[in-house]
Amino acid sequence: MARLGNIQLHIETEGDNSSVDVSSYPVEKGVPLSDHIQQKPDEFSLSGSILGPNYVRDKEYLKQEMKKGTIFTYVGRNIAKQVAILAIDGNMHAGIANGSEINIKLQTIKFASSPWKRVGTGAVVGNTGLKKPVSKTPQKAVYHVTKKGDTYWGLSKKYGVSIDQLRKWNKYPDRKIPIGVKLRVGGVDIGEGQNASLLNRGIGEGTNAGSTNRGVSA
Repeated sequence: MARLGNIQLHIETEGDNSSVDVSSYPVEKGVPLSDHIQQKPDEFSLSGSILGPNYVRDKEYLKQEMKKGTIFTYVGRNIAKQVAILAIDGNMHAGIANGSEINIKLQTIKFASSPWKRVGTGAVVGNTGLKKPVSKTPQKAVYHVTKKGDTYWGLSKKYGVSIDQLRKWNKYPDRKIPIGVKLRVGGVDIGEGQNASLLNRGIGEGTNAGSTNRGVSA
C-alpha cells in the first residue's frame, strides 16, 4: 500500500531517475571539454491500481491537483517529498472490478527562495507563472574585468545573460579568455541605442507620411 498525499494507491512498480546536464565544447582532438555540471530534478514513475468505492473521485482529484500544480509527498517503497504530478494515465478492464489501473509520473520541485518585484511598482509577485516585465528603457552596456577562473558559464549565472549572447558580444574562445580584459556582460551600447531610436523614428515618420498622402488623394 502506498500513499500520494491523502490518496491510497496499490503500487506494483516504482521507478526513479536522477540525472545531470554536462556542458560540452568540441575540440580538435580528444574528448570535448566541459566547465560545469547542472543537476536535473529527480523523477519518479508509479505503476499499479487505484481501488475502492471512491476510485473515480480520487483519480479525478489527483488530475485536478496536477493541473493546479499542487505539491505532494509520496510514501511507498520510495519516499519522495516536494513532488508535483507531471502525468496520470490508466485503463479500466474486467480484471479490476472496483477500480482501475493507474500510472503516475512525479518530479521534484524546488521553489525560488525570494520572489521578484515588478519594475516601477514595487509590487511583489509570487509563483504565479507571469513573465517578468522587461524595461523599455535601454540600459548602458555593462562590462566585467576578467580574473583567473572566469568562464562564460560563470558570468552568465552572475549577470543573468545567456552563454550564447556572451559569445556574440565577446570574440574570445570559451577556453581562452584572457585575464584582465573587459568583457561585455549586459546592457546596450550607446551606438546600438541610437541606431534603434533612429530606426523606430524612421518607421513612425514613414507611417505618418503614408497616412497623410492617402488622406490627400482621397
